[in-house]
Order: sequence, then structure tokens, then C-alpha cells
Amino acid sequence: MHEGAADGRAVVTGGPCARWPVEKGEDIRRIVDRAGDKWTVLVIGALEHGCLRYTDLQRSVPGISQRMLTHTLRQLRRDGLVSRTAYPEVPPRVEYALTPLGATLLDAVTILVDWAGTHHGEISANRAAFDEAAPSH
Repeated sequence: MHEGAADGRAVVTGGPCARWPVEKGEDIRRIVDRAGDKWTVLVIGALEHGCLRYTDLQRSVPGISQRMLTHTLRQLRRDGLVSRTAYPEVPPRVEYALTPLGATLLDAVTILVDWAGTHHGEISANRAAFDEAAPSH
């Protein structure tokens, strides 16, 4: 719920958005968007046990395209959640790892993935029942 502040700004009075200053809301929403992105969740989870080379990381995240993995890794590096280390070898070797900041996101990601794994059957059944009951247009 939003109410007007004395200076005319909107003030959030309930829900999770009330936990942060209104003027920081857009930045925080962007961070939540990044942290909650499906590829981010899966990449962070794949790096749980240490660094991985690009191809090993791609194998650890079923369904991710090379383009999307590259984009996701770039965004995670930009946010300081993942590091990239290139080794001057022939052939070149590049490894990705969670940064200390990225490791702080790991608990939330693990909980989310475990929750999805536990409840996927129930959710699939609910979706099927809903779709069956919904009028077709």
C-alpha cells in the first residue's frame, strides 16, 4: 500500500517493499530481478561446490544456450556475484566462481531450487486442473 509522505512522495506501508527506502526501490527491484532470474538461480547453484570451466558450467545448467550463459555470466560478473579467471595456457582456460557476495546468495538459491523440486508435482497438477477448468477462447 502506498500513502503520501509529507513531501508528496509515495511511502510503502506494507509487504516486502516496505523494508527498503522508497528512493532505493528501483535499484532494489533490479537486484531482485537479477537474483530471481531462472538462469541466475541455476548458475549460482551450479557454482555451489567451486569454480567451473565454461563448458562444465553449461553442462551443469540443462537447457541454457551458449548465448544465454554468456549473457548471464556477464551480468553476474557486473553485479560482483561471479568472478572470471583466465589462465594463460594453450588452449586457454577460463574458470568461473562465486565471489564472497555471490556465496551469500547461495542459501536463498538453494532453498528456492529445493522448494521447486519438492513441490513440482503438486504445482504441475494444479496447473493442469486450472487449464482444464479454464474456458477456451
